[in-house]
Amino acid sequence: MPSTVPPEAVKLSGVRLVRDRSTILEGIHWRVREGERWVVLGPNGSGKTTLCQILTLYQHPSAGSVTVLGGELGRVDVRTLRLRIGVTSAALAAMIPTALTAEQIVVAGKEAALAPWWHRYDKADWDHARRCLDRVDCLGHAGQRFTTLSSGERQRVLLARALMCTPGLLVLDEPNAGLDLPGREQLVQTLANLAGADPDLPIVLVTHHLDEIPPGFTHALLLASGRVAAAGPIEEVLTPPALSACFGLALEVDHRHGRWQARAI
Repeated sequence: MPSTVPPEAVKLSGVRLVRDRSTILEGIHWRVREGERWVVLGPNGSGKTTLCQILTLYQHPSAGSVTVLGGELGRVDVRTLRLRIGVTSAALAAMIPTALTAEQIVVAGKEAALAPWWHRYDKADWDHARRCLDRVDCLGHAGQRFTTLSSGERQRVLLARALMCTPGLLVLDEPNAGLDLPGREQLVQTLANLAGADPDLPIVLVTHHLDEIPPGFTHALLLASGRVAAAGPIEEVLTPPALSACFGLALEVDHRHGRWQARAI
């Protein structure tokens, strides 16, 4: 009988990363399959952003193996493979030329570029860029300069850029950082809508806060001191004992109306 297990989008085996004699990640074994939507949580300094850099092929581990979308790091042309990975991060946002319009930023995502000057884009590309903006409710800002957008609008434009390449994997490193309440809630709803509209797309979302987890996310990974503290289906991982141990603080956890919350006790 044919296998019913979805294919793996990410496979990390024994990943270790040492930088300046400090161990950032140690013994990471992790699988992300097609259709799974993972949230990654952990204290500051636990290795979350470094893990994202490895997933997006911008960081090589000191030991272990990394396979993303069928390509093994060290045996694949990462420049080509990166074109199949949609990414948002604070580092990327800081490099975006703010004088560009929203649609210019999005269309450049097809080539994983910061600006559209170095590649050719045809009418179909520009039409697709506007469809991506429409998916994140930013089509009305297509001709607006990035610098004039609100923080929430900027994050949704960067999400549209990540969708431009029709990704096989979406990696979002703290997209809610610095957003006010309306901006955060609109982005959470946008991600929930995306998960519902494209259920096969594997997503990895890094956040600090449980209330930023969109409805429809299926799995959770807890990182503490560079190691996996817990990983698996979200209801089995986001428990008071697991979260309290990960963050070093006694916590109670609520899950109501599809949203999560944690508070100290």
